[in-house]
Amino acid sequence: MDADVDVRTSGRRGRSYAAAAALGAGVLALAGCASMPSSGEIKQVQASQGVDSQVRVFGVPPPDKASPLEIVDGFVDAMTSDDPKLATAREYLTKDAGAKWNPGRGITVLSSELTRLRMAGANDQDAVGQRFELSGTRMARVDERGSYQPESGSAPYKEFLQLVKEDGQWRIADLPDGLVLGESDFGRIFRSANKYYFASGMLVADPVFVRQRQDPESRMDAMTQTVQSLLAGPSKWLGPVVSSSFPSGTALKEGTRTLAYDGQNALRVPLNKKAENVANAQCKRMAAQLLFTAQDLTASRVTSVELVRADGSSLCQLDQPEAVIVANRFSGASPQSQYYVDTEHRLRRMHLRADSESAPAPAEPVPGPLATSQLKVGTAAVTHDEKRAAVVSENGRELYVVSLTTGGPLGQPVLTSAAGAAAGPEHRLSAPSWDARGDLWVADRNPANPAVWVLENGTGTPRKVDVAGLNGGRIESLRVSSDGVRIALLIEKDGRQTLKVGRVERPDSRGGSEEPLVLVRELRPAAPQMVDVTAMSWASRGRLLVVGREAGGLVQARYMQADGSEVVSGSLPGATGVIAVAASEDEQLPVVAYSRSDGIVWLPHGAQWRTVVDGGAAPVYPG
Repeated sequence: MDADVDVRTSGRRGRSYAAAAALGAGVLALAGCASMPSSGEIKQVQASQGVDSQVRVFGVPPPDKASPLEIVDGFVDAMTSDDPKLATAREYLTKDAGAKWNPGRGITVLSSELTRLRMAGANDQDAVGQRFELSGTRMARVDERGSYQPESGSAPYKEFLQLVKEDGQWRIADLPDGLVLGESDFGRIFRSANKYYFASGMLVADPVFVRQRQDPESRMDAMTQTVQSLLAGPSKWLGPVVSSSFPSGTALKEGTRTLAYDGQNALRVPLNKKAENVANAQCKRMAAQLLFTAQDLTASRVTSVELVRADGSSLCQLDQPEAVIVANRFSGASPQSQYYVDTEHRLRRMHLRADSESAPAPAEPVPGPLATSQLKVGTAAVTHDEKRAAVVSENGRELYVVSLTTGGPLGQPVLTSAAGAAAGPEHRLSAPSWDARGDLWVADRNPANPAVWVLENGTGTPRKVDVAGLNGGRIESLRVSSDGVRIALLIEKDGRQTLKVGRVERPDSRGGSEEPLVLVRELRPAAPQMVDVTAMSWASRGRLLVVGREAGGLVQARYMQADGSEVVSGSLPGATGVIAVAASEDEQLPVVAYSRSDGIVWLPHGAQWRTVVDGGAAPVYPG
């Protein structure tokens, strides 16, 4: 059961509560007006209800005759409160400013302490006014739709507050819209949630941030906030390449503040009249978007969703097995195998399960032409249905596509690096990558003319991809997401490797043979906290598993959201020696990696890394 602890804070005195937010009853020693309920009635289970105690923070109104600095400090702290409509924060503003201030215009997240500087020449006795500069280091911006945009490097933040006297009291008369929060406060107040939209028949995760508790403005809980965001449409960044099944204007039924699920874990979602006449097939797609969104957010697993008309009648219902089919989850099937290149440069496959306590069976050579060919494999990728493999030769010069189900000759390469004969493998073709459409991606790292190529269905004529925003960097490796709408690029520049994610656009009309088949647009940092990234892989729920090093730290492997935000408790244990990694979209399958000291290793659930084979390299899952 939940235990709500109230903490009231004003000025810089209350900053210690954030570090103690998860301590539940232990916070009572810090808060003079905290209380814990000892009894209460049994209530219907709410969809966003959790099991952890949480602190609820309420600001303290400005004291009588407060100094300008006390007003500034009190307002900054009150922005972190749970007050309805942020009422206490508005008490630090003039009446006019309090009516106009819009905290929902976005959030600036700072990685450093917010500095308050009184402008030169002002003092507490100045009857005309006071002007304060607020400054810090911006680590991210969250827009009004809840989409997270990280900063790469140190981005300065600077805004101004203008204070005047109103009814004999100092108040803030001019300020920017939105909230300004430190990193710890942001992590305490907000949480990441995935909402889902369709692209090429598959569901794509679109991460947003919502309040962990009730939103001060709408009074909606976390689940309802997320569903409301889902109905409002995708983020601006992902919007050009995904679509929603909900008719334009669809919203929650007016007055909905919370969503509940029954004893059978069925979530009921009441909609307005915009959605009441949709066909059953469209309603099922709408329900699939809602079901996967709800499952990502709730502690208890939602197994079905019922969409309800404004008059209370049922529009349609969808359960988990049917939703997997509607959403084309895992493109029809979960991977059955993992693959790597052995010390003799042969592609091999293995069958690891994360919950297995026994030693894995020995790896076996892949069937098909590779079993009899003399080709030495450097890197490889396997299609999602595991029927074909794309392999790059050991010298990085040629790319082949071969069957894993039938025999026959190896065939001719489908692409050859443009690098000269003197170039090493590191200046030729990268490891390839498949999307679930069956398109094959690869980067040619030729220093004289680097390029990204895509082969439609793995057999078409290679088309050069137009990648915008590299700014002189060179793509060292790439991984396209299974849905084909995002691509992760490891980019080398000035001796460092950084990870960025781009949006994949496929123009409907090419307008001429010279126009690119595929565009990559709006590159954004995917691991901004890491100064050097060595490897990455797509994982479940649109996340990335990244191997890299933070400034002054050791190499680590951790999960990141595709928007560049960190996943809470996302670090993997003991990953110091890992230089290549592979993860699956199926969370029931283990992480596989390559370590210089231990060879091919895997990570069972709740255990430490275990060795599969001493030698080998380049582990991959299908994709």
